Amino acid sequence: MRRLLPVSDTTRGAADEGVRAGGDRPDVRPAAVEREWTFDELAAAYAYPAAEGGQPRPWLRANMISTLDGAAQHEGHSEPISGAADMRIFGVLRALADVVVVGAETVRQEGYRPARARAGAAALREAAGQGPAPAIAVVSAGLELDFTLPLFTSPLVPTLLLTGAAADPGRVAEAERAGVRVLVAGDGAGVDPGRAVRVLGEAGLTRLLTEGGPRLLGQFMAAGVLDELCLTVAPVAVAGGAQRIAGGPGVVVPVRYRLASVLEEEGFLFTRYRRG
Repeated sequence: MRRLLPVSDTTRGAADEGVRAGGDRPDVRPAAVEREWTFDELAAAYAYPAAEGGQPRPWLRANMISTLDGAAQHEGHSEPISGAADMRIFGVLRALADVVVVGAETVRQEGYRPARARAGAAALREAAGQGPAPAIAVVSAGLELDFTLPLFTSPLVPTLLLTGAAADPGRVAEAERAGVRVLVAGDGAGVDPGRAVRVLGEAGLTRLLTEGGPRLLGQFMAAGVLDELCLTVAPVAVAGGAQRIAGGPGVVVPVRYRLASVLEEEGFLFTRYRRG
């Protein structure tokens, strides 16, 4: 793992060592730069912003992966375009979050299971006043979900369901019987993205992480409530008609994000962008 941005004294020193070791050959890099980062180092690199004035506000971060040609998946799944370092960062981002927000279609397609406790994160989460693992919050209007799956029946932290006030009462009751906590985040059957963020914040869940899918991410982007995008750029191309990382409604004016950091390992770029 190498830090490419922001440039620090450590980054400059490593670059200088690379020049001394390999002259002007960009393919020669010192082994120290390429070492695997520890959990604590990655957690520090991806820490949520400190609360201003002692009052934390919900901060919505997305974690997505894209190929060089813009695909968010291959044959319907993201795993084939991922890699070992991407999965480590995936685990760290989950370990830092209070809640993982995910769309119902992604739950069905990716076979979502409850978030697990990570031994390396226990002390960090305890110091932050967090439980052993993040909750999973499923966004669904139709509630076409199998409430007998482990995600709903045996999570470490009760799974949440974000839906609208007009959702099917029978399905809501079924979810609650399975131990799911149902939160209303819309006046109709669907969920309002901005209201979903507020409702989770009011429940004391301010470190928010969404892993998609593309339609849900597009809704958060269009609503102007996505604070940060952690985007892995995989050094592969798949062609075809695969989905992009964001879909759904468009925006009238393109939303500008600023580049906050870039890490690299084995050709994968781990970028972090913040809104505005």
